[in-house]
Amino acid sequence: MLTDPLIPGAFHERLRSISPRLFWLGLLLTLLGIAAIIFPEFSTLAATLLTGWTLLIAGVLIFISSFWIHGTGPFFAANLFGLLSGVAGVFLLFNPLAGAVALTLIVGIMFMFQGASELVFAFETRPANGWVSMLVSGIASIILAIIIVSGWPGISAIALGILLGVNFLTTGIAYMMVSRAFKAS
Repeated sequence: MLTDPLIPGAFHERLRSISPRLFWLGLLLTLLGIAAIIFPEFSTLAATLLTGWTLLIAGVLIFISSFWIHGTGPFFAANLFGLLSGVAGVFLLFNPLAGAVALTLIVGIMFMFQGASELVFAFETRPANGWVSMLVSGIASIILAIIIVSGWPGISAIALGILLGVNFLTTGIAYMMVSRAFKAS
């Protein structure tokens, strides 16, 4: 059964009901993006250290919990994953510049997936007002991904902070625009 895209569906109704939350999320992402662009060295270092601590803590917890399933098939995999996560966390914490190089590639790949999901989101909200802003954000994320991956590993730690800021900024603005469009409709 074909549905008329001009008749709001459940997805549009859900967006309408959460439009104030989308606006505040967009505003927060916009402010974080501006801060990351103004202080790119700090944002790169912060992202690297946060990732390092997260991996270290997760690695320790996964390693310890792997002994709860000792004697089962997944024990070795959980044990190894915990160790690898912990080692990756320690590496990022003690080598933040080298870690930033690795994270640059990971962020480039993540931006590609984010851009693709934002494109799908944009086309799902079409023809409602504001869908174009999400489309632009998706395209911007994909362009940023291409810039990161093509410049890797030579892209500097400063560029990572700027790119993260631009990504936060465009995503934040897109969420605010979609929120406004669905609040008004």
